[in-house]
Amino acid sequence: MAAHVPSIPPGRVRLSVDEYMELPNDGKRYEIIDGDLFMSPAPTPKHQRVSRKLQTILILALEKTGHGEVYNAPIDVVLGRYDVVEPDLVFIRTDNRHIVGDKNIQGIPDLLIEILSPSSRRSDILVKGPLYARFGVPAYWVVDPDIDRIEFFVLEGGSYKLEQVASSPEVVRPARFPALEIPLADIFS
Repeated sequence: MAAHVPSIPPGRVRLSVDEYMELPNDGKRYEIIDGDLFMSPAPTPKHQRVSRKLQTILILALEKTGHGEVYNAPIDVVLGRYDVVEPDLVFIRTDNRHIVGDKNIQGIPDLLIEILSPSSRRSDILVKGPLYARFGVPAYWVVDPDIDRIEFFVLEGGSYKLEQVASSPEVVRPARFPALEIPLADIFS
């Protein structure tokens, strides 16, 4: 696991992975970021439709061809002792599969995808993006179903650089994933 120990304000209580694992399985989506607990309501049907369609394309292009495995939420990704997230989609290359455990993913995935919802938009962009960069996630995509667009970010020098932006009805081929072709009209229809 990646190590990260930020400065802690006096009196602040931080949740750890161990405490996170004790949270109730009540159908809510919980995450801890820098020890702070976040809860999100269930995604909208539109969000889930976009997620399912994108996941299917990723599975056919990357998983079925032996490049790695695709996971969808809810799945815990343990980035560090005080950071557990539930991205909408996760891709792990075959040579990195050792980070997949019986209960969660422990380590740095090759790609994390967040699909924006009204309740998660701010967190996905302003909190999770910098968090993923801090832990060294090589690729991060932000999918915006409200404007039928995907932004493709790559890690460079410890922060994300916007590598590509694509909007429906484009067919996009992400530079980091040459085996992948994403017809955005199909994703957002």
